[in-house]
Amino acid sequence: MVRQSLTEEFPVIWLQGAGCTGCSVSVLNSASPSIKNVLIDEVIPGKHINLRFHSTIMAGAGDTGIEVLRETHQQKKGSYILVVEGAIPTAQGGIHCVIGEEGGKAVSVVSRLKSLGSNAWAVIALGTCAAFGGIPAASPNPTQCLSVEEALKAVRIATPVINIPGCPPHPDWFIGTLASILLFGLPKPEDLDEHRRPKAFFGALIHENCPRRAYYDEGKFAKKLGGPGCLYELGCKGPVTYADCPLRHWNNGVNWCIGSGSPCIGCCEPGFPDLVSPFYEKMTQA
Repeated sequence: MVRQSLTEEFPVIWLQGAGCTGCSVSVLNSASPSIKNVLIDEVIPGKHINLRFHSTIMAGAGDTGIEVLRETHQQKKGSYILVVEGAIPTAQGGIHCVIGEEGGKAVSVVSRLKSLGSNAWAVIALGTCAAFGGIPAASPNPTQCLSVEEALKAVRIATPVINIPGCPPHPDWFIGTLASILLFGLPKPEDLDEHRRPKAFFGALIHENCPRRAYYDEGKFAKKLGGPGCLYELGCKGPVTYADCPLRHWNNGVNWCIGSGSPCIGCCEPGFPDLVSPFYEKMTQA
């Protein structure tokens, strides 16, 4: 008698568009749970993440890897989660970013996004480049990069999109969102903000929880980097940036940007980098 597994598999396809792979690196450095726990163990009892395709870390390459991508798309329609890292170049038919070949011809990431996104259970846009365009879409944007949501809307694909910005995103933001999906299903409208970010991680301004907030209230501002006082006059974007960095910290709770003496550069916001630049100059509005 063949014993049927009681573990429910959740296939994941991970595409990489225009970016630096920093989002993958950040998630791979998850501390609790470790990436080993995420990929091998049951993140939620009875539920297992099955990472089927990730061009950076998978062992397969070339036609072998693309065949896994194709099989997952065809056999797991409506049940796989599509994770997209990086912006989506659209200029000249998307030739500036391709993933593998079909019939001897290169296939653009925008084409992969359309075909895979239309049949996914949900799409997670990981990192600011995927969520909002980020650095690849910054002016003058010669490759006409779009965010994942913009690229899907352009071809009227209505698959739910969850944006997890950050340059890079904190690993907890991604794994926490994934765990929530496995536990409770896709987030409800009230669980996401106007930019489709999970409120659990992006529900409050950095300014609200910043340990230097008292300096701001007292009008005590740092005059140089590394000095005491609020960093607002040195360009801190904490008053306009939503993220829980002051509470969560980075590198397994070691530190975070402002804790290291640097102003927040607003990397989780839709306007990054254009609307929050120059990074080290006082904002004209807050």
